[in-house]
Amino acid sequence: MNRKNPKKTGDCRLRSGVVLLLTLVLLVVLSALGYTLSSRVAAQRHRNQYIIDYQAARYSCDSAVKYALSTLQGVNPQLISRPNEPDFSDLFHLSEEQYEGLLAEWAAQNTLNENTSDINKNPNIIQANDSNKANGIGNSVTGITDSNRSVIRGPYGPAWPLVTKPAELKIGSAAITIEIEDENAKYPISWGMLNSEEARREATAGLATFCEWMNIENEQADSLKKQLEKINEIKPFKMDAQPITAAASTPPSSASKRRAARTKSKNVVVPVSTQQSDLAKFFHSSLIDTEMLAAPTIISEKRKESAMKYVGMWASSKVNINTAPRQVLEAAFTFGGDADKIADEIIQRRRIKPFKDVDELKKSLFRYSDSIQKCATYITTVSDYFTIKVTAINGAASAWSVIAVIKNGQNIEKISMISG
Repeated sequence: MNRKNPKKTGDCRLRSGVVLLLTLVLLVVLSALGYTLSSRVAAQRHRNQYIIDYQAARYSCDSAVKYALSTLQGVNPQLISRPNEPDFSDLFHLSEEQYEGLLAEWAAQNTLNENTSDINKNPNIIQANDSNKANGIGNSVTGITDSNRSVIRGPYGPAWPLVTKPAELKIGSAAITIEIEDENAKYPISWGMLNSEEARREATAGLATFCEWMNIENEQADSLKKQLEKINEIKPFKMDAQPITAAASTPPSSASKRRAARTKSKNVVVPVSTQQSDLAKFFHSSLIDTEMLAAPTIISEKRKESAMKYVGMWASSKVNINTAPRQVLEAAFTFGGDADKIADEIIQRRRIKPFKDVDELKKSLFRYSDSIQKCATYITTVSDYFTIKVTAINGAASAWSVIAVIKNGQNIEKISMISG
């Protein structure tokens, strides 16, 4: 009888186990290498695709900017009457619950008005909630407003601070959104740099009022004032900016070289827009803590609130009393006094009829004419300062540009532009 050697059998099993273990380790290593390689390939493909998508988005955004600038020439912002609607002025400080409550109250009021109007026109209409006259036929009054779809319009119709409804278009595979905002409806941050002592004192009070409305802490407000003072040391702000004349050197011509090698100088006029452009660049630089201003105060599906939304960062210097919200109006009229009373009167009256000019404002609010006159330098009734925001989305990539312009009739003067 042939018996196997137990020692040899154990060695064979040991070798088989080692081989199996090595095989498993090799398979794990190969799997890891395969996964790493495939992940790197996928990541590289994703990066390449993102670069392609961003290039397309950037090109589409730049094309849309040119289109928007040319289209703006024909845009003539018209203020609308809103006598029976809630005003946009105080939405910034309403909580979500208060905001929804306002919409519900407005919707209920609209329903009541529409029911009453229809019944007055046609007495045979049966009210749906009148059990004494209900006969099961199902008559009802149409036109009932749904608060979930209600939108509180701004001075031009679209939600504040938009001048027109956002334009949406396609350029190639990119989806484009173009928004035009009224910069004269915002608080000019440049007021924190006024040069005269009296104006500076009032501007400081106005800035404090604005910061209080926007829930900005005292330490943050003081920090913002210091930041503006630092900018003012570099580039002084003048409320009554005028074109300035500066000497510029020019190289000598070939004829003058033969006579004498000397440099000629000539006077160059620097327009106001160039001075505003310089300030706008400072306001969008690291010298201003924009994160503080952009900190959200309210976020919901229907609106997003922050101080940045209400601050004019493009070197505008006047506030449009027909389009500015309450906290901006009060900051503007701090220069003359009775700010809260004047702001409240303006908000109530402009919903029915916008003010034609400052003289009409003084006549309408004759009790405060002296205070209004002191603020005449800082207010206007027609906006000429706008920003165009262009956003392009292509695949996973997006590109955007914001252009500040001054619009005088069909003449468009570009102030500054930032892109990202």
